[in-house]
Amino acid sequence: MDTYQSPLSSRYASKEMNHLFSSSMKFHTWRKLWLTLATVEKELGLAISDKAIEQMKDNLYLDERQFAVAAEEEKKRRHDVMAHVHTFGTVAPEAAAIIHLGATSCYVTDNADLIFLRQACDILLPKLATVIDRFAKFAQQYRDLPTLGFTHFQPAQLTTVGKRATLWIQELLWDLRNISRARDDIGFRGVKGTTGTQASFLALFDGDHQKVETLDKRVTELMGFTYAYPVTGQTYSRKIDADVLGPLASFGATAHKIATDIRLLANLKEIEEPFEKDQIGSSAMAYKRNPMRCERVCSLARHLMVLQQNALMTSSVQWFERTLDDSANRRVTIPEAFLTTDIILTILQNISEGLVVYPQVIARRIAQELPFMATENIIMAMVREGGDRQICHERIRVLSHEAAKRVKEEGKDNDLIERVRGDEYFAPIRGRLEELLEPRGFVGRAPEQVDVFLREWVGPALERYAGDVEGASKAELSV
Repeated sequence: MDTYQSPLSSRYASKEMNHLFSSSMKFHTWRKLWLTLATVEKELGLAISDKAIEQMKDNLYLDERQFAVAAEEEKKRRHDVMAHVHTFGTVAPEAAAIIHLGATSCYVTDNADLIFLRQACDILLPKLATVIDRFAKFAQQYRDLPTLGFTHFQPAQLTTVGKRATLWIQELLWDLRNISRARDDIGFRGVKGTTGTQASFLALFDGDHQKVETLDKRVTELMGFTYAYPVTGQTYSRKIDADVLGPLASFGATAHKIATDIRLLANLKEIEEPFEKDQIGSSAMAYKRNPMRCERVCSLARHLMVLQQNALMTSSVQWFERTLDDSANRRVTIPEAFLTTDIILTILQNISEGLVVYPQVIARRIAQELPFMATENIIMAMVREGGDRQICHERIRVLSHEAAKRVKEEGKDNDLIERVRGDEYFAPIRGRLEELLEPRGFVGRAPEQVDVFLREWVGPALERYAGDVEGASKAELSV
């Protein structure tokens, strides 16, 4: 409690995402990369003993003592990679002389980062699919519940609660596609040497270009990648970071829009996020039910959206084969982007699994606005009964303004329909007024659009995640 801890890791993020970006996972992955390099170098004829390989295999995980040794070495050498080369050698003495043979620091740092980028996407994608599934269930449940639509946050034509949710889901589907594409595009830096020329490895293999190519391809394959970037400098291009963080930032925009919509609906008292029995909305105003989950989503989403700017700026200033001004920035930016996305997904799942809808409030708001929207239907019904459209339009116009004055200036309910019902001119359709004002007659194809969208778009997109979605437990917020 005496030192700063990032809220992203200490307060919000999941255990799996926290672990992925932990020191333990990083240095374990470095050791796997060193083992893989030595294994393939041995296969290609370098003098590396079986015992060296065996000792490396037996010591891929660091204990507390080795972390202490590494920390002391780094303090002395001011080089994290060389500190860990030395530390690995203390537990694998037979391999001490060949660990990191021919490699540059970026062999472990960059290849490990690419592994983490891909694995982080693998953590996010099932969670995103689960959020989509939960909102889809909500959309299906309320597919035909009419609600007032808004454009410019002003009353517009009716839609349905379920149809509005499909607007959120469609953007989430695009995020699922974009993150999946970015994940599948990630390659491996491979075995490229100090400035990407593979000169050190060419020297190790006495000028045998074929062996150097085989080394690069074989290490890439053993580390689980289908391809390595064909050319690199000392590092893989930092444009890759921007390409991966871009879809995360875009998801941040989606999440912010969804949470903002729900916050506005909460103010209208139409829909609320979950609110626990003992939850306190305000320290002073005991009656309050603040949308703190959605507010947290918006807060974190803003942070997520700007993180890609770091990646873009870093990519733009990597002079020639590389500079080191990327390092400290990336140590913060990349983990935070994934931790933040992970947190937002957990909150969105929690929200989507407990949304509360208030149909009576929604119906009352419709009743306040629908009479104005129904005027065209009333005019058409009168024309069918032999009325004159222009005369009817003028009568409706006058009555509408009288009703609007009552609503806006006197703060009373909209009584336009009562005024129409009491006007003898409209006697021919008096018995049809309730029918003409039925809200479901104003939602168009919204329910059918929900059905088609869920069947033809959401279902197929979630097929590959079916097991993850069905097996996902309810999302709980840690704080």
